[in-house]
Amino acid sequence: MLDKKQKYLQIALNSTLDDAQRIISQIPLDKRIILEAGTPLIKAYGGSAINKIRFWWEQRIFGYSLGFTEIPQTKIDLLSLLQESFKPKLTSSRKEPSLVFTPYIVADLKCMDRGAKEVQIASDGGANAAVALGHAPNETLNAFIEECEKHGLDSMIDMMNVEFPLSILRQLKKPPQAVILHRGVDEETFDPESEIPFHEIQRIKSEYDIIVAVAGGDTFQEIQRAIFNDADIVVVWKSFYQNTTETAKLAEQFLKEVR
Repeated sequence: MLDKKQKYLQIALNSTLDDAQRIISQIPLDKRIILEAGTPLIKAYGGSAINKIRFWWEQRIFGYSLGFTEIPQTKIDLLSLLQESFKPKLTSSRKEPSLVFTPYIVADLKCMDRGAKEVQIASDGGANAAVALGHAPNETLNAFIEECEKHGLDSMIDMMNVEFPLSILRQLKKPPQAVILHRGVDEETFDPESEIPFHEIQRIKSEYDIIVAVAGGDTFQEIQRAIFNDADIVVVWKSFYQNTTETAKLAEQFLKEVR
């Protein structure tokens, strides 16, 4: 569960697993960083993309993984898994306690149907949160939110191309843990005048005690504007693929904006 008093930088991993592993190997160890298994990555590699991102991030944080070496085909024996993770042979590579924090992985499934089934995919991959689209039927969103709750995942609803996000939220049995205000990549590319709906942040927060994420802006000015308007999470991706040799420095610069 995310801390509502904290601001976060969410890095969307949308390209290849090789790119994802390289970025994870370079970003700073910071509890404010959320990693996202992006939609293109999940479509290309399936649920294993979620699994590998968690495995690589855990190795960075702890010096070892808590067992997510591959997606389990059978039910996991959690006790055996934890015992395996804490064998003495692994202690030499562990990080100092001051660097240890709980990794947080978002599975951007963009679910439109079969809400319960897609949450299961996210859960099996080791995600902490899953994403559905606000344009999905209410029945799907309600099932999605309920199933996330059962599996201990945070439910997120992406309001890309939704004119009035509050109209979606008001129809649900219960609100999600987070809402994403999103300007799509194609929208930004082919309609440069389109804007991220920052004005919706306070409208949503005035009625619901939920986290609001903003996606679709990769400039420092857009990050600043999102934080100024009280966004809790700022999602970025493009900059980390365009600046391949300066990933760590870039992440540090973004983190300065989300303090």
